[in-house]
Amino acid sequence: MPLRDSVFPRPQLPPELADQFREQQNHQCVDADGVPMSAITDVPTTVVPAASGRRAASNQAILFVLWGAFFACYTWISVSRYAGYASMSFDLGIFEQVVRSYAEGRTPVADLLGPGFVIFGDHFSPVLALLAPLYLLFPSAQTLLVAQAALFALSVVPVTRAATRLLGNVRGLAVGVAYGLSWGVQRAVDFDFHEICFAVPLLAFVLEAMLARRWWRALAWCAPLVLVKDDLTLTAATIAALLAWQARRDDKRFVRVAAVSAVLCVIAWFCITLLIIPSFNASGTYRYWDKISGDAVLYGWLLDGVDEKFSTLLWILIPTTGLIALRSPLLVATLPTFGWRFLSQEEHYWSTDWHYNAVLMPIVALAMVDAIARVRATHPAWLRGYASHLPGLVLAAAIALSGTLPISKLTQSQSERYEQNAAAATSALARVPDGATVEGDNATVAHLTGRCRVFFVGSTDGFVPDYIAVHMTDKTAAEMRDYAHELHPGTTYQVLAGESDFWVLRRVNGFGGAAPQ
Repeated sequence: MPLRDSVFPRPQLPPELADQFREQQNHQCVDADGVPMSAITDVPTTVVPAASGRRAASNQAILFVLWGAFFACYTWISVSRYAGYASMSFDLGIFEQVVRSYAEGRTPVADLLGPGFVIFGDHFSPVLALLAPLYLLFPSAQTLLVAQAALFALSVVPVTRAATRLLGNVRGLAVGVAYGLSWGVQRAVDFDFHEICFAVPLLAFVLEAMLARRWWRALAWCAPLVLVKDDLTLTAATIAALLAWQARRDDKRFVRVAAVSAVLCVIAWFCITLLIIPSFNASGTYRYWDKISGDAVLYGWLLDGVDEKFSTLLWILIPTTGLIALRSPLLVATLPTFGWRFLSQEEHYWSTDWHYNAVLMPIVALAMVDAIARVRATHPAWLRGYASHLPGLVLAAAIALSGTLPISKLTQSQSERYEQNAAAATSALARVPDGATVEGDNATVAHLTGRCRVFFVGSTDGFVPDYIAVHMTDKTAAEMRDYAHELHPGTTYQVLAGESDFWVLRRVNGFGGAAPQ
């Protein structure tokens, strides 16, 4: 056996696909490593004997260890941030209110968006109901963070498995670890909880099945994206159309089904944005249309923030794929996400911050894998050499970038990472009784939504809460009482706690007593 093959085992397809591609052997060419690559199919393939039972078990064990390691890291990042009162807890609080509603058998309401606001008036994400049973067992915002960590870590499995099948064990493992460390995933984990945590593993499983030419399985994995978030319905439509194109030589019946699925996804998107969401929104509209206008298309897309948009594109394509992903048709699946983000006038959507890039990470990672396999088939030696070394280069880049990302803080203590006094904050918020109505801010709401009815400060729409719990620096008790009076004229609040800039005030009625609970 050549030394190269002993270090980088040859790629392997599932045994059930061997017969299908054995018929195409006469049409295949051979790369520099002696690995036959299909010259007539859209996805490069290699047929080798099935792995032994012992090797298969070993591979499964490696995947499980990989999932466990990233699950532990992601959980630590998000849960420790929550415990240190450093969460951007507005979004986390919203999602806990929604999941808590599901768990209690109520309409999914997020009071943080306005008293009695039904979440379907903001985004269409019924997939969140899946967390209700888990929340019933462990009613806490941390439950959502742990579930998200498990889902993000799960996405590492199909990425690694697909990379190993096409590139070999060593390169495949390098791709999987690089993906798990990718900046887009780490920043999403660090920015609390979002429903897109369901989309990330779904996309990874979809593209893994596509690369294995398991068309029906890929389409089945694609369908649930419609239930995750409204914009992902267009991503599902794009993937369904891509599947139809990729399978055009293999299964005519599947092509028709996939094409119809793409059309149905587009119709579903129109129904969701023009009918369902407006029907639950008090304004009767899909409020995100306001972020895109005719001027936005002409000026915002072409001119506004062009430097930042281009920078984001480079960050997504260079350290994660070495630009080689541009050679894969899988990259088409990124277009809907790039479209709504870059057409928007909301500057946060253009950047590398927050959670917006997480759904792109499995797409670009597997597009890179697909492109490497394609390049190794027929392209010049220098390009094949670059592609051969790319998994290691991408892993090195991911490790280097992690020095400035959340995972680099694993060795730091809580006090080194976060400025807030967590003990003082917990003591102050303990003054708020269970079941109370509370007005809070980013630092406090997610620590109260599990046991109180919580509103965001300044967004109570005339409702006067029993308590105000906020984090405000350099304030005196008198200033906090004046602040409460500004929020709710004619209402008097008394200060209950003011520890380490965490303030808790209680409403007092006209007779000097506490407001009824």
